[in-house]
Amino acid sequence: MRPLLRGVAYTVIPGELVLAVCLLAGVRLPVPVLVAAEVAVLLLLLAEAAVFLRLRCQGRTSRQALAELVPRAVLRLIGHELRLMWSLVLWTARRRDGVGPGDRAFGHARDGAALLLGFAFVCVVETVGMSYLLADVPVVHEIMLVLDVYTVAFVLGLHAASATRPHVLGADTLRLRRAAHVDVRIPLESITTVSYELLFSHDKTEDGVLNLAVGSQTSLTLELSEPVTAVGLLGREREVRTVRCHADDARALLRALARARTPA
Repeated sequence: MRPLLRGVAYTVIPGELVLAVCLLAGVRLPVPVLVAAEVAVLLLLLAEAAVFLRLRCQGRTSRQALAELVPRAVLRLIGHELRLMWSLVLWTARRRDGVGPGDRAFGHARDGAALLLGFAFVCVVETVGMSYLLADVPVVHEIMLVLDVYTVAFVLGLHAASATRPHVLGADTLRLRRAAHVDVRIPLESITTVSYELLFSHDKTEDGVLNLAVGSQTSLTLELSEPVTAVGLLGREREVRTVRCHADDARALLRALARARTPA
């Protein structure tokens, strides 16, 4: 049943989007086509809700039931977008995510800020220019305005995610992050060596190596005795034994790690 629902969703949802674009563009569509499309969407939602409730009755949690109904890659992308928007709220409120009492936070947004904020400025200029050029085409103007404003929010969200999600050193775990799409927890007991190593080029094909570059650079290299699992944006998992990361004050993080790994 679940594979069937996914197949129907891959057909119905894109079709609904096409109809919406046609309606916004002023295209007249036959009433039977519109009715059939809305009925198909309604039936799909009802079927998804019924399967979701059945999975909950079978003992699945809400998260597990949703994961069985929606492809993992789709869930990951939706979660990423929501985290970016939430990061804007945290950034505005000058708050940080995932930093608890007794934890030490090490920022990593500084060296990438100029690029992202510069790109956001370019997007704002493009938004104003397109709004002026398309002023005589109301439908296209509105569609492009929504897309452009969301693009600006997305780019600002990338910077906000980096600023509000620092690396976190806890009592027994080092949490390394990059924006809203990478979050790796490394037990301190698994770290064999930590060294200051400034690198500006990285081989993306290296097996067992995770590069968390900021502004195309990493400054710390961690070697692990046991692999940790790194999860990509779309949910792809891989085991890594070497992690390279960057921090605004990499040497302070290096010293803090040395003290945390030294037996009391």
